[in-house]
Amino acid sequence: MDSPAFARFPFTARLLQADLAAGQHLGGQLFLRREGEIVLDAAWGEAREGIPARPDTLFTWLSASKPIAAIGIARLWEADRLTLDQRVADFIPEFAQGGKEALTLAHLLTHTGGFRSADAVWNNATAAENLARAIAAPLEEGWVPGETAGYQMSASWYILGEVIRRLTGKPFEQWAREEIFLPLGMNHSWFAAPPEVYRGYGDRIGFLHNTALGRRDAHRFWDTEAAYGECVPGATGHGPVRELAHIYEMLAGGGEREGVRLLRPETVAHFTTRHRVGRFDLTFQHIVDWGLGIIVNSNRYGARTVPYGFGPHASEATFGHSGAQSSCAYYDPAQRLVAAWVLNGMPGEAPHRRRARDLNAALYEDLGLAVADAPTS
Repeated sequence: MDSPAFARFPFTARLLQADLAAGQHLGGQLFLRREGEIVLDAAWGEAREGIPARPDTLFTWLSASKPIAAIGIARLWEADRLTLDQRVADFIPEFAQGGKEALTLAHLLTHTGGFRSADAVWNNATAAENLARAIAAPLEEGWVPGETAGYQMSASWYILGEVIRRLTGKPFEQWAREEIFLPLGMNHSWFAAPPEVYRGYGDRIGFLHNTALGRRDAHRFWDTEAAYGECVPGATGHGPVRELAHIYEMLAGGGEREGVRLLRPETVAHFTTRHRVGRFDLTFQHIVDWGLGIIVNSNRYGARTVPYGFGPHASEATFGHSGAQSSCAYYDPAQRLVAAWVLNGMPGEAPHRRRARDLNAALYEDLGLAVADAPTS
């Protein structure tokens, strides 16, 4: 961590070095842009055993991928191809079973749809099998759509990806590549990379690792050639974290990045404002506020306890999304700060929540943006 890139970030460097020495991760990437200027674009440690991490290493983003499908729905909404209160069954008729007949796109985007049983064992099945499971899953007993809240890891995003496919005629992974990644200059970002592409990256492929209980096992489900070719719309975004940040640069620009417009400013505002407010999330066991497919800063409910937040100094309007025990990306409008990072060790939920909170806090402190009266409860 003695890289010149971290010269302005002593708190961040010490924290990352301590977690590296403790075996919580092998390496990672960190990207920051403030007020339109890149202030940090760095990598450290190993991408996998014996392979140095570089800023252009490809890592798996897990659920930090979710806003991309939400952007797809937003683009279709702008084009008057759908409304957010429209029933999912209007696009996927066979979805109207098991009590899910009235579920809307907004219910899925705010994680108030309630068919979490379809999330089980999804990483041991094909995309087609997981989509079929999501379509067939019943509504949870006692669930009130739009009111009961519970984060869904994958099933609802398979459904959103299928809505995009049925309206555009393109598989979600192709649509995301052609309509989002390439226009934004995310040339090395993929939801499903062909085998020859995966092989061509060689040592640029970074692995996630299971570092719980002192282990350093590569979490090979995510990073094999076969896994790279299997699209999970809410989880298998792959690429350098600097490219993931392009999503938030676009949102920070009111839907435009470097002359390429994907959304109108009013659409960005609508999707990133609070739509689910003050509701206890049955999956996270905490109150978390949600926009449409994106998390909105929930420090008001306990900055030290909120899961997958953006740290104690982030402004109220900060929005973004994290990936399980590994990644985080967000935009803070008050500070005009885009941040994205990945740590390639998964140490368990409690250790990760601590290090994520502390890392986001350190970034603000090193930038001189720490809020003295930030909530800590």
